[in-house]
Amino acid sequence: MLERPESFAVVRRRVLSAVAVIAAVVVVVARPADAAALVRAAADGTEELLSWWQAVILGVVEGVTEYLPISSTGHLLVTSRLLGLPSEEGSAGLEAVNTYVIAIQFGAILAVVGLFWRRFRSMILGLFGRDDDGRQLLVVLVIAFLPSALVGFLFDGMIEDALFGPWPVVIAWVIGGIVILVLERSGRIPDRGEKAEPGTDPLIDITVRQALIIGVVQCLALWPGTSRSLTTILAALLVGVAAPAAVEFSFLLGFATLSAASLYKVVADGGTLVEQFGVVTPLIGVLAAFVSAVLAIKWLVSYLERHDLTIFAWWRFGAAAITAGLLLAGTI
Repeated sequence: MLERPESFAVVRRRVLSAVAVIAAVVVVVARPADAAALVRAAADGTEELLSWWQAVILGVVEGVTEYLPISSTGHLLVTSRLLGLPSEEGSAGLEAVNTYVIAIQFGAILAVVGLFWRRFRSMILGLFGRDDDGRQLLVVLVIAFLPSALVGFLFDGMIEDALFGPWPVVIAWVIGGIVILVLERSGRIPDRGEKAEPGTDPLIDITVRQALIIGVVQCLALWPGTSRSLTTILAALLVGVAAPAAVEFSFLLGFATLSAASLYKVVADGGTLVEQFGVVTPLIGVLAAFVSAVLAIKWLVSYLERHDLTIFAWWRFGAAAITAGLLLAGTI
C-alpha cells in the first residue's frame, strides 16, 4: 500500500532544520578558498546576476516539475532563458547558472525526505540489520540507481554537448507525450484504481529484476526533456509494479538520483556558484523548490489515484509548441 505523505504541517516543522542542512552543504562545498570570492562578489554586486525573485521563480519551477512526468530540466532551461539568464556557450555566468539549476534540486530532495520519512527510517534501520523490509527496499533502490549513475558519470560531457539545448528538449517533450498516449490507449498500463490487499506492501515486493529494468529505462531521462519521473513510473508499471508503488518508488529513486547529481555538480562547481550568486540567493531558490515540491508530490499522489497520465502528455505537447514558437520567433 502506498505510504501516504505526511501532512504539510509536519513537514513545515522541518523547514528550518532543512535550510540549516542546505546552508551547511553550501559552506562545505564552497571550500575556504572561495570565501574571499564571496566577499568580492558582494562588494562588486555580481550576486545580482541572479536576483532573489529569479531564484524564487526557478525554485518553484524546479519543485513543481521535478516529480511530475513533464521534465524539470526542460522547464528550467526554457525558464532561465525567458528570465534573461546567461545561456550562450562561453558567456559569463553560464556555468554558475547551470550549477544553480542543479543545486536547487536539494529542495526537491528534502521534500521527499520530509514526506516519506518513515520509509527512510525503515531503510536506515535495514542498513543495520534491524528492518528486513527496509533492507529489501534499500537493495532494490541501489540496483535501480546504478545504471543511470554509471552512464551519467561516463558520458556526462557527451550528453550535455549533444542534447542540452532547447530543440532537443522540444523533441523529447513530443516523444514522451506520444509514448504516454500510446501506452494509455493501448491498455498496457494497469488500472490506477487497483488496491493492495490488506497487510501487504507492493513497494517491498519489487524484485531485483524489476528494479534493474526500471534503472536501465531511467537512463533515457539523461536526455533533457524526457523526464526522470516519466521513465521510472512507466517502466515500473510496465514490469508489473502496482500503480501506487510505482509512483512512490519513482519518488524514492528520484531522491537517490538527484542527490548524487546535485552533490557531484555542487562539489565540482560550488565555488563558481557562490562567487557569482552568493549564498543567500541560492538558498531562497532551494526553499522555494522545497515548498513547491511538497505541494506537487501531494497533488500527484492524489491525482494518480483517480486519473491516468494523459494530462501530462498534453502538457508536454503544449510546452513543446510554446517553446518551438519562442525559438522560431527569436524570443529565447
